[in-house]
Amino acid sequence: MSLATDTDRPGGRDLRAWLATPWAFIVLMLLAVAVLDGGRLASIVSFAVAALGSTLPYIVFAVLLIAGLKAAGAESVIAEAFKGRETRMILMAALFGGLAPFCSCEVIPFIAGLLALGAPLSAVMAFWLSSPLIDPPTLLITAAALGWPFAIGKAVAAVALGLFGGFAIKAAMGAGWFSEPLKAIRPTRCGCGPDPFTGRPAWKFWQEPQRRETFRTEFMANGIFLIKWLALAYVLEALLVTYVPATMIAGLVGGEGIVPIGIAALVGMPAYLNSYVAPPLLAGLMEQGMSNGAAMSFMIAGAVSSVPAMAAVWSLVRKPVFAAYLGLGVSGAIVSGIVFQMLA
Repeated sequence: MSLATDTDRPGGRDLRAWLATPWAFIVLMLLAVAVLDGGRLASIVSFAVAALGSTLPYIVFAVLLIAGLKAAGAESVIAEAFKGRETRMILMAALFGGLAPFCSCEVIPFIAGLLALGAPLSAVMAFWLSSPLIDPPTLLITAAALGWPFAIGKAVAAVALGLFGGFAIKAAMGAGWFSEPLKAIRPTRCGCGPDPFTGRPAWKFWQEPQRRETFRTEFMANGIFLIKWLALAYVLEALLVTYVPATMIAGLVGGEGIVPIGIAALVGMPAYLNSYVAPPLLAGLMEQGMSNGAAMSFMIAGAVSSVPAMAAVWSLVRKPVFAAYLGLGVSGAIVSGIVFQMLA
């Protein structure tokens, strides 16, 4: 007699895996609207479809860019940023953090390798703080949802936060803090791509069959990834605009001053999904009365505290350094929100 339940069988496992995907959340949310408020289903679906359609050109360009970087082996260029004097390394790490074509599992072995090779913690912190905030796809999707001023503001904030964190750690270590910052380091590869510490980028990647295959695989994988998460984001935005009173949003994170910006940073840390879902959701919140500064603060604090970003830091450094990472991220998010509010 078998004691296996339905979820233990292959079909049950497939269903359970599907229920954890963005597609399942989309279907379940739309079913709930159809049952509870069927008259608004068509408008919600049309809102989401139109928004996704307007973003498709950005998605296509983003996945072409990231697939090209991966196929060319551009990771080796990022590794070059961590050579030379410490001040130069901080500057280059903050600048290059937003260009790194790494998936979340590649960040950990990449940073572990840097630390094992003797890269200073200050430069690594600059990379850690800037890298989750911006990359080519995130820049384009943010521009599509919130406009180029917001996207450029976020990119500038990413570099500024990296510089702030890098030089802050450099000063703290000069004062005797963080004397033993690292856990035991065992550099490994996750199998997502070539070792960034060896080889040189091949920008004419289409001349090599293996690199062409990498381009095709990355294009398909990133395209599907972005479409499913953005579809979820736009359905959530449609629901937000339809059902959440504008007065409630405006009362919580609207208006001038530091309080709404600070609240947005604190709410953004646990509430954040990922850098692709956040811009459409923030577009909906801003339509309901969220201030520009609060939106920027929410996005930056949430990216710094996202699970992949925190996992990369937690796995390699001791608790005081991890606390410094979060503290620098949240304080930088609030300052970025205040500055952006003033300029916007």
